[in-house]
Amino acid sequence: MRRLLSITLLIGCVSATPAMADDGPDWAPCAGDARQECATIEVPVTRANRITLAISRIRTAKPETRRGVLLLIPGGPGNSGLYRPITHGLRLPREVLDRYDLVGFDPRGVGQSTPITCGLTGDDAHPRNFQAWPGPGGDITANVARAQRVAQACTRDPLARHITTRNEARDIDQIRRALGERKLSFWGVSYGTYVGAVYSTMFPDRVDRVVLDSSDDPDPRRVAYGWVNNFAVGAEDRFPDFAAWAAARAATYGLGDTPAAVRQTYLDMAETAPDLRAYMFQGLYADATFPLMAEYMRALRTGDPLPSIPLPPPDQYQNQYAVLAATGCNDVAWPRSVAHYAKAVARDRIRYPLTAGMPQNITACAFWPYPPAEPATRIAPSDKVLMIQNRRDPATPYSAGLKMREALKAPLVSVDAGGHGAYFANGNACGNDAVTAFLVHGVRANKDC
Repeated sequence: MRRLLSITLLIGCVSATPAMADDGPDWAPCAGDARQECATIEVPVTRANRITLAISRIRTAKPETRRGVLLLIPGGPGNSGLYRPITHGLRLPREVLDRYDLVGFDPRGVGQSTPITCGLTGDDAHPRNFQAWPGPGGDITANVARAQRVAQACTRDPLARHITTRNEARDIDQIRRALGERKLSFWGVSYGTYVGAVYSTMFPDRVDRVVLDSSDDPDPRRVAYGWVNNFAVGAEDRFPDFAAWAAARAATYGLGDTPAAVRQTYLDMAETAPDLRAYMFQGLYADATFPLMAEYMRALRTGDPLPSIPLPPPDQYQNQYAVLAATGCNDVAWPRSVAHYAKAVARDRIRYPLTAGMPQNITACAFWPYPPAEPATRIAPSDKVLMIQNRRDPATPYSAGLKMREALKAPLVSVDAGGHGAYFANGNACGNDAVTAFLVHGVRANKDC
């Protein structure tokens, strides 16, 4: 269940000696899978300091039809992208693979690039606290204390203050330089769509064809703060898919024989089993996780042994959490008042009972000691972008994706599907074909699939 907690598996890479951008990368076979090559490059953090980025590639088998590089931008913030050419790129049709070198990377702070960690301990380090779920009745007392501890722990590393979306865009431009490319095409997913939109705004003359898959609202006054708030909308959009699926299997799971009954069963159980909310939200990312979540609810209800919920390794979780916090907190100023969050949680619990106030709850960003070093990017229109979006996405809801479309003035492929991720992620041939036609032939059009 690799999608759980939206963390991509980190695998080691054989690192060559870091190369300056003008020298070009020194490629070597990647450890663990020689189908792709790995290298490192150096990028500036300050005038005096540099860090390394781990990059990877699978070159097209048909150089005579090569158009350029398709950079695969991971989500998160904090997901690894080093092995994305294999895990995601090799799903693509041959006509795309014939035209592009697939390039992946670990963003600054992540995985095989110069990493950071918060060094969390005890319950703070458990993945159930990846999101700030309130206590019984919406109490946020424990969340406030945890947010203070996390902010303190995550800012011990000096690199933390230099992890931002705009800096990731600058790092991508260093990758472009190192590869010797005049322009880049890229496929960004989830948070990677925002990175791609920021890059296309900062460096509009250096982009070729841009696919943004599962976007959120790029409002520069809110960015990550608004994305978390939107989880409430996404859960309400998506949960009916699970409820209908479970109701059709009432004889197996006993959760209710109508979608409304399944929803009520879930709400009743979540009041006394708080971990259920965290696991269910992540379980909504893909239809493939529905059986596990239904079995978890069934066992919880009957007192049978609970099925194991796959969780990321501790080091991987700590790394992603650190980059997630740093990016979200550095990109924009968050509200500082505890009372603000308490009131917002109380309102949200009534309006969106599935998520019980989590999307409005306090996080480390309320206590982050660094103000944003520069304003968040106001996304500019682009004639190089095609968007694709599922209509029932729990993490980046369709209504939020329309805000990105409004900013970019870009065509949108709207997919009648649930789950997070659209292009070669949820089996919709119409959406896949539309994006493939853009990458191969430059066909850019609105489409309902």
